Amino acid sequence: MRLDRFLSETTELTRSLAKKALHRGEVRVDGEVIKNPATQVGEANRVTWHDEPLALVGLRYVMLHKPAGVECTARRTLYPRAIDLIDLPKVERLQPVGRLDVDTTGLVLLTDDGQWSHRVTSPKHRCGKVYGVTLDEPLAGEALARVVEAFAEGVLLDGEESPTRPAELAMREPNVAELTLFEGKYHQVKRMFAAVGNHVVALHRESIGPLSLGDLPEGEWRELTADEIAAF
Repeated sequence: MRLDRFLSETTELTRSLAKKALHRGEVRVDGEVIKNPATQVGEANRVTWHDEPLALVGLRYVMLHKPAGVECTARRTLYPRAIDLIDLPKVERLQPVGRLDVDTTGLVLLTDDGQWSHRVTSPKHRCGKVYGVTLDEPLAGEALARVVEAFAEGVLLDGEESPTRPAELAMREPNVAELTLFEGKYHQVKRMFAAVGNHVVALHRESIGPLSLGDLPEGEWRELTADEIAAF
């Protein structure tokens, strides 16, 4: 890896600022001041900046219990961001593995491993996502049967050219549903219920594939275990 890239990966420096730090003689490789940004470094080299040792962060996999009022976005807006709740170095590199709306709560996975993220989100892998859905109007009897059948067959959402993939619906209470999706279209849960004449009052994602929030408190996060990462 080029030394200027190594610095940008392990510090807050951009590539251009890393080159300036190199030219100022602030960086040492194995004890020797190096000013050439194209110098190649690897795991065997000891790199320091202002005599502080640097090390690559590596890939991270995080579970977050997202509260309402938090956005799954990289840009700064009026709302706090999901990554603002996570205390890790280079946290801005973490990307949500399927986003939640600002008013939706529950499980969000974040990672800087693009291939792993694709395995989780790709519909062909049929990674089920379970949502607890509070509805404005209760569902029961024949009306419920029609919605269950419609969701199982697929619903054509407004603005879409193809119907949703088959989804599984069950009722926990007259106005509280459990919906399992195997894809992630924009505002999909809300749009699916709107398509059958209902309105989502509250939405909470409980699990993604084999991972569930468990007893993780709202607003808290933790890194996934090796077994949890491998489960996908």
